[in-house]
Amino acid sequence: MAGTAGSDHDGLACTGLHGLHVELGAKMVPFAGYDMPVSYPMGVLREHLHTRAAAGLFDVGHMGQVILRGPDRVAALERLVPADIAGLAEGRQRYALFTTPEGGILDDLMVANRGDHLFLVVNAANKAADLAHLAATPGLEVTPVTDRGLLALQGPQAEAALARLVPGVAAMRFMDVASLDWQGAELWISRSGYTGEDGFEISVPAAAERDLARALLDQPEVAPIGLGARDSLRLEAGLPLHGHDIDTTTTPVEAALGWSIGKARRTGPRAGGFPGADRILAELETGAPRRRLGLRPEGRAPMREGTPLFDAPEGGRALGQVASGGFGPSLEAPLAMALLPADIAPGAQIWGEVRGKRQPAQVVSLPFVPSRFKR
Repeated sequence: MAGTAGSDHDGLACTGLHGLHVELGAKMVPFAGYDMPVSYPMGVLREHLHTRAAAGLFDVGHMGQVILRGPDRVAALERLVPADIAGLAEGRQRYALFTTPEGGILDDLMVANRGDHLFLVVNAANKAADLAHLAATPGLEVTPVTDRGLLALQGPQAEAALARLVPGVAAMRFMDVASLDWQGAELWISRSGYTGEDGFEISVPAAAERDLARALLDQPEVAPIGLGARDSLRLEAGLPLHGHDIDTTTTPVEAALGWSIGKARRTGPRAGGFPGADRILAELETGAPRRRLGLRPEGRAPMREGTPLFDAPEGGRALGQVASGGFGPSLEAPLAMALLPADIAPGAQIWGEVRGKRQPAQVVSLPFVPSRFKR
């Protein structure tokens, strides 16, 4: 059960660390076509709290890594995303969205300026569609990266752990990217992640992936963390998950992601020019019909994805449904996110129908847990 990147396991793809996950006692589950660890013997709750207190190592090798080249790569990518790619300095990374002609969100992604090319990281479930979307765009030379793994090291002690192996990371700040050496392997490192904590994402050559993972797990701060805690960490951080909180029916403004639309893409000579620009820019000016907000259900019962929401304990107006929900270990309480009508504001009380009974929930601003990035 050693497993190599792209190998088959019961019809599922495997990352290059599949054998290590099994060795570490991981509970494996299907996710985005891959056999992935949902948790380790420590358990989801303790894995979550360990990441918040120390450092957690995540295998995110199922996500798509893509290199874009071509003399017109910046302008070409700006025809697909509302982010300011032309203003992205070399050695920096930016969050971006592929949008639809109707203003919805095809996917969210990270874009790094690595000098002579752009480096993208896209979601696992969407990577085939994203690659096709990019390949169909004139001016882009698209190369999928298939010979590298991807690790995420997250938590307040991530820098201390990684700097013992790669001292250069200590000088990096949030959203910096760098190529740094570890035992002859070129690591593509960004100071970023999707937990709300300080940390790094590390693209590593497949031949060195397992050795690097073991070297990181040998650090006293670091424990292996599965998809279960990854989800509860991003939920506490108020970060959307594509296919759940955001999708092709959700605009960036509704999703509370308007901040990702660069100023230069809103006004001036480079305003618009991306799919759905008319609707998205209009919503930035006048507001959207709904917006993504947090929920704090009363009691201990989580309001999970799909829970119907109402503005009254009986009858009343249907407000939609929970997009993401679960238990927040850091707050020892249930949490949820939902797209709610624009007239519902933080401080309002609404009700979620759980097992046929309506339970009250407070509407709150996001995030639930403040982010701790190194600025």
